[in-house]
Amino acid sequence: MIRTLVGFAAGVLVAATAAGGATGPAQIKITDLETSHRVAHPARGGVPGTVETVGQRLFKPGVGKPIGRSSIVCTWVDDRDRSCLATYVLPRGSIVAAGTLRTRLLYELPVVGGTGLYDNARGTLTVTASHFRPRREVLVFRLVG
Repeated sequence: MIRTLVGFAAGVLVAATAAGGATGPAQIKITDLETSHRVAHPARGGVPGTVETVGQRLFKPGVGKPIGRSSIVCTWVDDRDRSCLATYVLPRGSIVAAGTLRTRLLYELPVVGGTGLYDNARGTLTVTASHFRPRREVLVFRLVG
């Protein structure tokens, strides 16, 4: 009986460890340049069901050559909020963030996963607009696991 309980407890510990993020604590700061922006409704957003797509090139600060790309798809849920899914493709894997935002000037989304080096990543993404024509942003990923 005791052996069974110890074996069960060890199995639960292994499962709990495997369920955690594979990415250790890290902070990644990059910039982006918007390469495409489309809204699938003539009202330019704010109408429930409107889909907005954004394509971006990603850069390491101070480096002129792109290090990756991103795709963002948002669906307006009412006249103020949009629900978004963003994928950031970097040299050693992808990071996925998802959530609701009202403005693209300054927002924070939870990091919900990733691939490669960022497999099962968790944390937050903070985005701050820095220029508007062409649109540029500063992205800070704070990964906790």
